[in-house]
Amino acid sequence: MAKRDYYEVLGVKKDASDADIKSAFRRRAKECHPDLHPNDKTAENRFKELNEAYEVLSDANRRSRYDQFGHEGPNMGGGPGGGFDFGGGFGGFDSIFETFFGGNPAGRRQNGPERGADLQYDLTITFEEAAFGAKKEFRFQREENCDVCGGTGAKPGTQPEKCATCRGMGSVRVTTNSLFGQVVTQQPCAACGGTGQVIKERCAKCAGSGRMRAARTATVRVPAGIDNGQIIPLAGQGEPGKRGGPMGDLYVRVSVKPHKLFKREGYNLYCELPLSLTQAALGGEIEVPTLEGPLKHMVPEGTQTDTEFRFRGKGIQMLRGSGKGDLYVKVRVDVPRKLSDHQKGLLRQFEDSLTGKEYESRKSFFERMKEHFSAQ
Repeated sequence: MAKRDYYEVLGVKKDASDADIKSAFRRRAKECHPDLHPNDKTAENRFKELNEAYEVLSDANRRSRYDQFGHEGPNMGGGPGGGFDFGGGFGGFDSIFETFFGGNPAGRRQNGPERGADLQYDLTITFEEAAFGAKKEFRFQREENCDVCGGTGAKPGTQPEKCATCRGMGSVRVTTNSLFGQVVTQQPCAACGGTGQVIKERCAKCAGSGRMRAARTATVRVPAGIDNGQIIPLAGQGEPGKRGGPMGDLYVRVSVKPHKLFKREGYNLYCELPLSLTQAALGGEIEVPTLEGPLKHMVPEGTQTDTEFRFRGKGIQMLRGSGKGDLYVKVRVDVPRKLSDHQKGLLRQFEDSLTGKEYESRKSFFERMKEHFSAQ
């Protein structure tokens, strides 16, 4: 069954503030919380749907990704209640429950499989690589299971033992008073730190953490048309999960270097091209720069500054399509400086030969100015 729109699930508009989203979740969560509706599958599924929507829309990065890509963006590699967190870790039912009800749901184990943390890598590429696509290799750091103890944290030849305090559950039951009355929750066991296990003889290499920092190499295919700030997900290349949990994802955030000639707006390119006074007055063939090489173009006689020429299909490849944007070239008449006396004399002779009809804009301006003063 297709997922419902997250804004519809929470009953808020797309421009809702963070406070509106939080308030809507709290209000609707009270109506269908599983602790208030035991053995009610409909209420449980409804709460999971609310939880998933809130997990995405309450996080600025995830919300932006959802607004841009829909359900494919924030939940790549995850399931209901998932999403990604560049800071590491994986939000879900527990974090939402703890935020609003002061603990984790009763009976929920703390030492089950845990998904690995998602990571972010900032990749800088050239303007051309963004326009045409590229294959890039890069190195990044991530935590991995210790190669000596295999991630258990225990000295080789030994195994972690079940915690006697929580009997391996990783949590202890606590009864608290809430606005719903008494709610039974579970909190991480202080004796084992919520793992359900106690390590008596620690691994010497990782000091019992079971994790080590490691450098890894990854390859990403940058699609043609990608823009500055967009993200490419690499599924399963984040940090390893704990206790048999799946790998997290690696999100590659693209930063595009500026170009010396072109500016990009969407899939269109913009460029300013200087023309000499003679080229602008007489017209002629000029070379126009494009990302694929120079292009011949005839400039008409009498071309003025700020005249813009459009070259269809000479812009950026569309990210999700076969078409391309356009190239807009605006000309700027470059008035010569540091003329010699001889050159100045030639220009004065040229000016003296004019009747005034050659300058249409100037003629129109002085006529309007004359009418202005005569009307006063």
